[in-house]
Amino acid sequence: MDCEDVRTYLLDDHRGQLAPELAREVRAHVERCAACAHDDAAEHALSELLERRLPQHPAPLALKRRLAAQWPAPGAAPAPWWPRWRRAVAPALAAALVLAVAAPWLTGRLPASGRGDGAQALVAEAVNDHLRVLLSEHPLEVESGGIHQVKPWFAGRLDFAPVVPFGGDVEFPLKGGAVGWFVDRKAAVLVYQRRLHPISLFVFRADGLPWPARGGERIGGVDAYRQTARGFTVVLWRTGDLGYALVSDLDPKELATFASKLVG
Repeated sequence: MDCEDVRTYLLDDHRGQLAPELAREVRAHVERCAACAHDDAAEHALSELLERRLPQHPAPLALKRRLAAQWPAPGAAPAPWWPRWRRAVAPALAAALVLAVAAPWLTGRLPASGRGDGAQALVAEAVNDHLRVLLSEHPLEVESGGIHQVKPWFAGRLDFAPVVPFGGDVEFPLKGGAVGWFVDRKAAVLVYQRRLHPISLFVFRADGLPWPARGGERIGGVDAYRQTARGFTVVLWRTGDLGYALVSDLDPKELATFASKLVG
């Protein structure tokens, strides 16, 4: 097992979701590899911080102007987008995490299906998972060459086939994908972008989750639930056996427009 393999298992290991033999192999590698031990400690610290409610703090105007100035001019050769974006917003994200240290721990777990607070639990999970994408050193396991490159990559990595009708366009380009988690199950993570705003789409098995029974709206051809939390807008919906969580700090109306494209 090499370092790349181990890093893909770190979050699963922290959640106790690895088979015992595989977990022992991962821990043995971490104990003898300084680089993976560093990544393990960082993942553990991030997981702890994401259990807290991060306060909503809009980005300073100076940061927004700096980000806009760094956006490439039309026709310029595109540099790798994620490292540049991550370095630019790292101070704002770090400040939010520092502020979160003073917040109380969230001790509750996801409620049983049908309870009124189920929607809030799913929204909180979606925001935390989106933050994990934003703060990750390597958020994309497959760079986008289009949906027909990204979607087949998930074969054999998930216990379901993600259905994503929309493969991106000029307004909402698909940047790539990865395997992540949503609550207690694996999820396909697809990252899109709208101007300077990363957008995370999580696709996962819908069964057994506390889907909201009221307060929804019609988006495209499905009943969806939309809520803003900690400065991020979350859109939740399900189609057949699959559930979807769309998260971004994009304007809520624009995100709803994007959701209608995804619904198909």
